[in-house]
Amino acid sequence: MKFVQIVDFETERIDEMQKLVEEADKRMADRSGGPTHRLVLQDRNKPNRYLVAIEFDSYEDAMRNSNDPETTKMAEHMAALCTRPPSFTDCDVREMTELK
Repeated sequence: MKFVQIVDFETERIDEMQKLVEEADKRMADRSGGPTHRLVLQDRNKPNRYLVAIEFDSYEDAMRNSNDPETTKMAEHMAALCTRPPSFTDCDVREMTELK
């Protein structure tokens, strides 16, 4: 079953955050079991608030990714760029429908 983790965070340094993620993507490109999709959303009412939905093929893949030292290191760097600690919501995907 597909799994999605939603990360809710606030930052005034989104460009630095994006660069950090791009660098991590390059380092982890050959690794199996990592994220399959990422959707980054910016809150229109609170411009420094972001939601990131990260999809994995399974909960187990997500947990392996989460326990990887490289992921931990990246998460620590990202948290340092936030104005408040990020929050995480873990979701099993019940339905995914393409509407158009």
